[in-house]
Amino acid sequence: MSDPDSGPTDPEAVLEELAGLPTLAHPTASPDGSEVACYYDVSGRNELHVLDVEAGTHEQWSDGDVPRNARWHVEWDADGERVFFHLDDDGNEQNDVYAIDRDGSVEAVVEMDGQVVLQDVGEDGETLLVGSTRDGQMNLYSHHLGSGETSKITDYDRAVHTGLLSPDGSQLAYATNETDDFDNMDVYVSDADESDPETLEIGVTGAEAAPADWGPDGDRLLVVDNSEDLSRSGVYDLETDEVTWFGGEYEEEPQALLPDGKRFLAVRTREATKLPVVYGIETGDARELDLPAGVASFGRMGGDPILDGDRLLALHTTPTRRPELLTYDLATDETEPLVEAEYGPFSPNVFADAEYFTIESDGVPETRQAAVEYDPYDTLDIGCLLYDSGERPSPLIVNPHGGPRGMDSKSFDLYTQFLVQRGFSVLQVNYRGSTGHGREFIRELYDDWGGAEQGDVASAAEHVLSTREWLDDERVVVFGGSYGGYSAYWQLVQYPDLYDAGVAWIGLTDLEDQYENTMAHYRTELMEKNMGTPEKNPDLYEERSPITHVDNLDAPLFIVHGVNDRRVPVSQARLFRDALEDAGYTEGPDGAFEYRELGEEGHASSDIEQKKRLFRLLDDFLGRRVGTEAVAADD
Repeated sequence: MSDPDSGPTDPEAVLEELAGLPTLAHPTASPDGSEVACYYDVSGRNELHVLDVEAGTHEQWSDGDVPRNARWHVEWDADGERVFFHLDDDGNEQNDVYAIDRDGSVEAVVEMDGQVVLQDVGEDGETLLVGSTRDGQMNLYSHHLGSGETSKITDYDRAVHTGLLSPDGSQLAYATNETDDFDNMDVYVSDADESDPETLEIGVTGAEAAPADWGPDGDRLLVVDNSEDLSRSGVYDLETDEVTWFGGEYEEEPQALLPDGKRFLAVRTREATKLPVVYGIETGDARELDLPAGVASFGRMGGDPILDGDRLLALHTTPTRRPELLTYDLATDETEPLVEAEYGPFSPNVFADAEYFTIESDGVPETRQAAVEYDPYDTLDIGCLLYDSGERPSPLIVNPHGGPRGMDSKSFDLYTQFLVQRGFSVLQVNYRGSTGHGREFIRELYDDWGGAEQGDVASAAEHVLSTREWLDDERVVVFGGSYGGYSAYWQLVQYPDLYDAGVAWIGLTDLEDQYENTMAHYRTELMEKNMGTPEKNPDLYEERSPITHVDNLDAPLFIVHGVNDRRVPVSQARLFRDALEDAGYTEGPDGAFEYRELGEEGHASSDIEQKKRLFRLLDDFLGRRVGTEAVAADD
């Protein structure tokens, strides 16, 4: 059954149709700009598609050869005849690099133990730059396509990020840290064999800098730095060792130098939106591109967003508009859709818009602190997004984001819209530690997981429950994945009086076990950077682990975890389950908690069938434990 003005209302139909809406990911322009490679699941499975920019047609190259989960980017070879992609086993992120050509032939290109990530493709047609954890830490390797030989070219104790080959292939740029200040990150430029590495004089010790793109002549480097708190773009002249800075009023991330060498593209964060900006290098003038307020992304994780001198490739979305792939003409400010958003049986106006607002939070809500008692922290403005389901009264799902270095934004969120369609209003909170507000805001979370940032989440929930009379304060759920899963566990044991149920998906429960069993670059660049080591801070690791406070659980909990997760190993879920049982909690549909491991899945998945599976699990749990009717949001 469906409403012609909205969409299906039958619960199973809502689930099937929403999860099945086609999604496009990782678009990247070919070297000559005439084609775009991307992942697209319009056939019902993630496949590699190539779009003809002028004709507006697309062709499917793969046939089940690429991963079901479209997590990792794709990239063209130098001749524009093959596309490189990452292949792993059932979402475990232990990638190897493969290539597929126009007739669908697939071959392995770089195979090594651990995680392999394609960083750059040399314009000489012979060289690939990859990052790999083969020897433990993430370092850079050079792969010669002709001989098939792979050589290690960096050997740092800290992870190496953002490897970029110069246009002539003689140099490379990358980011890592050799200082005693764990927060620091510097930009290095070296010969392609990593001889004579030079640290560029960018920013201050303790700040983070990274390369973003080489200039077309190889004499300049586009960089990012947060020495002044907000991230800013810079153009570094390698001949004079001088850098020219741009921006400073907003958090900005550089994307690419344009082919004329006179302009570059950046993305500006303003409140919960991400806006494209083009800077004139000589003039310093900034021009925001003419797109609706939402999120514009340009595929810089290996992808090329430039079609030609004046046309860009952008993936654009808003809370109520599904992602569409556009070309943007800088000369005319006109856009043309390459792949229009698809809505299936749904009318676009059925999707809930996001209300953005801020609260003042000192990190200590009014709700009782059951695990750890904190004194008030500094009061900060915390940004929030609220999606109204239209049901009256409406149950509320508090949905903290993952990362924790991330943010919720005004983009189309399939999980949020699914929950809205099922009658739940959804609250998202950019707690202290989120991106978009500068370096110091991020550092508020250091040495304080489970502290003020969780107080921000609970304070935001208290705020909406007290100011939106249409919310039902007896049906409040916390649901999150990854670090958001950690937040779900922590909210339930720290603020048990606030919640009536919780869903913890691929979440952290035992921080010492997480430190010991995650991948090396997550161990150093997430755990150690944020919390130190268990050896140095054993009390902090124990106190801020949800498993330590398992006795505080006082609401039905659904634990969901992928068995192939290497970021947050499934041991995190199993340890918490065992601790619950040891504490006398019972498992089952009517018990204190429910438990489900997801086979053939790692750290979440974009695969349609796996999304349907998770949606069904969520819908069943929430329907039994909280209760709601299948409704559509008001037009």
